[in-house]
Amino acid sequence: MKFNPAWTWAVPAVSWVLVLCWLLTPGFALLPILLAIGLLGSVLSAVHHAEVISLRVGEPFGTLVLALSVTVIEVALIVSMMLNGGAGTMALPRDTLFAAIMIILNGIIGLSLLMGGRKNSEQRFNLEGTTDALCTISLITVLTMVLPNFTSGEAGVLSPVQMGFLAVAILLVFIGFIRFQTVLHRNYFLDVGDTEGDAGHGVPETREALFSLGLLIVSLVAVVASAKGLSPSLEAILGHMGAPAAMLGVLIAAIVLLPEFSASIRAARANRLQTSLNLALGSAIASIGLTVPVVVILALWMGWPLQWGLDGTAMVLLALTLFLVALSLRTGNTTRQPGVLHVVLFVAFIFFTLVP
Repeated sequence: MKFNPAWTWAVPAVSWVLVLCWLLTPGFALLPILLAIGLLGSVLSAVHHAEVISLRVGEPFGTLVLALSVTVIEVALIVSMMLNGGAGTMALPRDTLFAAIMIILNGIIGLSLLMGGRKNSEQRFNLEGTTDALCTISLITVLTMVLPNFTSGEAGVLSPVQMGFLAVAILLVFIGFIRFQTVLHRNYFLDVGDTEGDAGHGVPETREALFSLGLLIVSLVAVVASAKGLSPSLEAILGHMGAPAAMLGVLIAAIVLLPEFSASIRAARANRLQTSLNLALGSAIASIGLTVPVVVILALWMGWPLQWGLDGTAMVLLALTLFLVALSLRTGNTTRQPGVLHVVLFVAFIFFTLVP
């Protein structure tokens, strides 16, 4: 298959062999290093297969496939860790979602603008679709992680009725955005930048696209399995460093978002900034839109008092992020300079997570 050379299926296969080694010989000294190598290989494979699917189905469906696939894996990882950790993981969904928003809006978008602007000088994107995505992100983020600090109950904790309302509202907003993006105004999410190099790729056959879809799922599950194998080592490193508990959520979000990070940077450098933004903003919306309803259902069933509200430092960083990204993407044209600002804010987020 011309769109799926041997490495695109060999790498996930090797990753799964390493995962099986972890299951069978968990005490092997070099296993964390091998799992990390397998994880990175699976990320590269996932990005390749997502691009093959994108060539077949077109935008914005191609980026939506990757965003939804990664988010489903993220939800599964969070739920798995909550079931294993029980009452000690009440803040894990909040920490992971907040980290995902900061990584996406500052890390991924910042580096995409920086690297894309460095190579292409000025880049263009569709203002209408991007504006609607940013409005959606602002609404669901504030409802999920800021409003709970100002309700009448315990600070940061919602009552069962409030959580039920939040889950329904977030899910409806998510469904509405997907319909807006794929049915009502699909043209708002089509690339307006230079598509240099795309013509030579052609369009994959249906058989090739389905093959890539299967391998995309295999690669993403390998990413999560590898991450789970690495988690004891990561927790030990965090404990040795004396890092706060919120850093675990940052690491989970960072690992899960690696495929989007790689794909977004590649698209921006190829002067397809709209595709890059579709990946980033779509992932942010899907992360909250799918994670919150699933976690709320689990919490109501288990009787868990989830901690949703952010602390003061995090709320300031979130407000600054939403303000900055709204200004950075307000005109339909952008350069590398806003990217620098977002990267600085991302570094500030990591610093104040480690040094609260």
